[in-house]
Amino acid sequence: MAKKLFVKTYGCQMNVYDSARMADVLAPHGYEPGETPDGADLIILNTCHIREKATEKVYSELGRLRALKDEAARQGRRVLIGVAGCVAQAEGEEIARRAPVVDLVFGPQTYHRLPELLTRALDRDGPGGARVVDTDFPAEAKFDHLPEESRGQGAAAFLSVQEGCDKFCTFCVVPYTRGAEFSRPAADVLAEARRLVAAGAVEITLLGQNVNAYHGEAPAGGVWGLGRLIRGLAEIEGLERLRYTTSHPRDVDDELVAAHRDVPALMPYLHLPVQSGSDRVLAAMNRKHTGETYRRTVDRLRAARPDLALSSDFIVGFPGETDLDFADTLRLVREIGYAQAYTFKYSARPGTPAADMEDAVPEAVKAERLAALQQLIGAQQTAFNRSAAGSVQPVLFERRGARAGQLVGRGPWMQAVHAEAPDRLLGRIVPVRILDGHANSLSGAVVTTDEPGNPADRAPAPAATERAIA
Repeated sequence: MAKKLFVKTYGCQMNVYDSARMADVLAPHGYEPGETPDGADLIILNTCHIREKATEKVYSELGRLRALKDEAARQGRRVLIGVAGCVAQAEGEEIARRAPVVDLVFGPQTYHRLPELLTRALDRDGPGGARVVDTDFPAEAKFDHLPEESRGQGAAAFLSVQEGCDKFCTFCVVPYTRGAEFSRPAADVLAEARRLVAAGAVEITLLGQNVNAYHGEAPAGGVWGLGRLIRGLAEIEGLERLRYTTSHPRDVDDELVAAHRDVPALMPYLHLPVQSGSDRVLAAMNRKHTGETYRRTVDRLRAARPDLALSSDFIVGFPGETDLDFADTLRLVREIGYAQAYTFKYSARPGTPAADMEDAVPEAVKAERLAALQQLIGAQQTAFNRSAAGSVQPVLFERRGARAGQLVGRGPWMQAVHAEAPDRLLGRIVPVRILDGHANSLSGAVVTTDEPGNPADRAPAPAATERAIA
């Protein structure tokens, strides 16, 4: 009899990928994924530790799951609960101590061991009764022990090519929860991409904590960087679109810039986090780039691909940030012009160097700066979206919309596009005329549904990709 698995995923796209691979690992052992925790035999919380109060959210969810587990026990049914991901890596023993409801705790580098961990957890009521905690950084790469994907991800798929981080930004926990940088061999990436395409994917997003630091073993010897890997992937028949995230400004090399120029499948949208426009704050963050070097990197990319749109990450209120420092951030945003950005107030992550820094910025000042930054970026995003009106964009429809007869997809620049369209267009790339741009999305009308789609011609670039759009 099949057993039911429920995985709740927090945080980044890497965690989304990891959750899918956990299901692949467990499929040969009789576990089938479910949409809710009700009736599940195994519940896994795949956690993220980047933002404030991440641990508290996990404990809150575990409190709700305890009632579910107790009710199942009264019915004579055993439910196992696991905590995975970066909170598990950072707080493993503490979770086991504080939350008796948890049966197993495992980090992001050890989920290939899930069958073994489950066997141990099922035996925990026997002699010893200890909870299973596995947060080691194993010597072997987990990708060498993962099975092939047991199910497709759909038309838009994620593919992890690089993990870990060697940058050690002072605010970030990733080097401590994901470990050192590791790049998968290019042949393995190409093989997985081919399987995803065979299962229906037409767009693949390459994932990594510092994805453009990718340096994987080449199929014929030597090393491929991300730019060369993108060229190899673009040769796969049926793969129409490529994206990658998250990148670091220090790792944008000439080969990657050339790929943006030469590879039509590489979409004209790039997430390139800068964090601050102040050189003084960037130095305190240990980013090892300046505002000017970031601007020059953007110039190189836009020279190669003039229609490139950018998104970014910003932290306001980093320890010691002054009004002048924040003004530098606003100036950089105005000069670059963003299609989107993720903005956050600084919050201390335990164990990071910044957590011990003095000159904390008052919460009221953080909130004021965040509001000002969000207002500026919101105006840029709205202008970018509105500038798309009248263009025809190839849109990959991924899901049904809120209204009957409506589909939602993504254009080349990552905007959500809503249009009236039949279900048979799900999973296909079709031309859509953009009728209007809104703060967070576009509305459009399908130009034609007679042909299979996948137009080869690039859509006109929205005018707002130019500098100083607000």
